[in-house]
Parts: sequence; C-alpha cells; structure tokens
Amino acid sequence: LGIQNLAEHGAQGRGVMVDLHHHFGRKRHAVTYDELMRVFDQDKVTVERGDIVCLYTGFADVILELRKNPDPQLLHNTCTGLDGRDEKLLKWVSDSGLAVLAADNYAVEIIPTSLFKPAPHAALPLHEHCIFKNGIHLGELWYFTELARWLREHQRNRFLLTAPPLRLPGAVGSPATPVATV
Repeated sequence: LGIQNLAEHGAQGRGVMVDLHHHFGRKRHAVTYDELMRVFDQDKVTVERGDIVCLYTGFADVILELRKNPDPQLLHNTCTGLDGRDEKLLKWVSDSGLAVLAADNYAVEIIPTSLFKPAPHAALPLHEHCIFKNGIHLGELWYFTELARWLREHQRNRFLLTAPPLRLPGAVGSPATPVATV
C-alpha cells in the first residue's frame, strides 16, 4: 500500500469529471449510487476500466473564498461527497474498474456522524473499501474549478490527467500535483 509504488510509475490516464456541484450545489449531501447514476445519465458520463474519476463538489472553492479564515461550522456543513455506507455504491466502485477516485473535498466521501449502521463499521467505509480491500487510490483536496467549468462549457467530461505523487517510501499518502490536458 505504500505510496512509493504509485510514485514509481505515476498516475496518468483518462480523467472523467463528475460535476456534482452542478447537480447538488453547495448543500451538504451524501451522494448515493442511484443519485450518482442519475448524474451520469444526465451528463452522459461513462466510466471505464482504468479511469481516474474526478468529483467536483465545489468544496475547494468554499475554502478559497474563506481567504485563510476557516469557518469550521461552514466547512463541516457544505458540499457533497459520496455515501460510503451505500453498499450499491461500493459495489459499483469495485465493478467499474476505476483506478483512482479523486475529489476537491477532504475525504471523497461524506464523513459519517455516527459509527453505527446499525452495527459498528469503519469510520470511513469508502476509504476501507477502496484502499484496503481493492487497492484503489484516492485523491483529496484537488482543485477542479476551472477544469470542471471548461468541460461543462464544451459539453465534455473526459480529459488526459497526469497526477504524480511524491516518492515517499513507506508512506501511505502523498501530495500530488495533478495536471489536466484538454
């Protein structure tokens, strides 16, 4: 699971933008499988094996608008993320063959407020599912605003994405410097 394995080869491939901000605005909302599929249908999004799926939620925009004066109440109650407790969504993540799941928020999934479902479970079930069970990389706090707007204006959702992490042997994560080519 060390990040050095990804850093040795880099992450490069077809990026697929999913514009959750367009559909849900800045409402804090855990996006379910059914809702995600409706977004895919409306925006004609197709995810194929090996794709780097990018979720634009608008969260990074909120952070930047705060101009280095974070408001914890606002940050904990704004924008979407995936519903990591939705079993159908977790199955889709596995079955789709995506290689990386990245978002402009701080966890890709909405962080649950309860550790019970009704039984105890992982605090971040999507993280457990992706990283530990399936070896799917997660990207967090990526800045997608201009790219998402450009893609929507041009009625596209695919692009070339290069996102090399730092080579940090033994680390489980690393900052990446993603670059999109359209």
